[in-house]
Amino acid sequence: MADTSGNIGRIMQALRSAAYDCVIITDPANRLFATGFPSSDGLALVTRDSAWFFTDSRYFEAASDTVSGAEVALVSGRNGYSDAVRAIVAAHGFESVGFEDEYMTYSDYGLWRERLDANTRLCAASEMLARLRSVKSAAELDAMKRAQRVAERSFEQVLPLICAGITERELAAELIYRFMLNGAEDKSFDPIVVSGARSSMPHGVPSDSKLQPGFLTIDFGVRLGGWCSDTTRTLCIGEPTDEMRRVYGTVLRAQECGIAAARAGATGRDVDAAARREIEQAGYGEYFGHGFGHGLGLEIHEQPNAAHSNDKPLPAGAVISAEPGIYIPGRFGVRIEDVLYITADGCENITTLPKELAVLAI
Repeated sequence: MADTSGNIGRIMQALRSAAYDCVIITDPANRLFATGFPSSDGLALVTRDSAWFFTDSRYFEAASDTVSGAEVALVSGRNGYSDAVRAIVAAHGFESVGFEDEYMTYSDYGLWRERLDANTRLCAASEMLARLRSVKSAAELDAMKRAQRVAERSFEQVLPLICAGITERELAAELIYRFMLNGAEDKSFDPIVVSGARSSMPHGVPSDSKLQPGFLTIDFGVRLGGWCSDTTRTLCIGEPTDEMRRVYGTVLRAQECGIAAARAGATGRDVDAAARREIEQAGYGEYFGHGFGHGLGLEIHEQPNAAHSNDKPLPAGAVISAEPGIYIPGRFGVRIEDVLYITADGCENITTLPKELAVLAI
């Protein structure tokens, strides 16, 4: 009997009410969620009362020392994983197997279809795993806070480097360098550093142009222990105009309205609407084109979303971003982003960086 105290236990429990007997897990993030073991290869098989982690010789020893709650087994050869799974499915008389429909390729699905018994049904299981991952444990929240602190410390360290001669790309590189110096495993996404008129591009790619007067938007995050952080701050190079201050203030108020609406039981649509209403009333509704926020955890984008498209209640324990923005093409843009932990009576903002508009003279 496997140890049911961790995430493998949560998967077992979910399987007891699922329409399939077991689930194959190959997606790296889902594998890490289930086993706590990071690797570029491997397969977890979880049933209602047992679990296995299959891997090859590169990871077998490390996995044996790390993975709890699952039997670690060595496989080899092209068909090693499917042979191992097929043997267990046959031995237990399973009629249905869950698979990650949102991750598995069409060709891999075909191979599994060939390798399993013709009478074995393959059932979509991505939604079940995504739902489990959307609720963070206390230990997982602590890990995300540690990632957030590394990212924030790195951001604060690059602020003195902002000068007239540095380019957007150079500033992004300096930020990544500090991530690694401060203990991050990696960036959680490529940093967005856009200045002047280019700040109107929500996901603009850093260019080789020197920083321009006006808004400077920096969107950044690290990966630490497998967990992601995500933060955006918009600064101003040179004195902002009255309109720029008005737009910045509108985005900040919109974020505060969304944060105030964020709680377990509120839908993603409710939270998005609270922020969007503030921007629309200020006359900038057409310039806010994305959702209020997205879930994050082992991936930078995961369930649940705080967007108009999500009419499902947010669960207690979810972690979402809070990132409204206004982007006026060819002129400027503003985004302010924090990370929220959803609770029964509201939310905890795990971001600690200040949000007052910082004006830099360079």
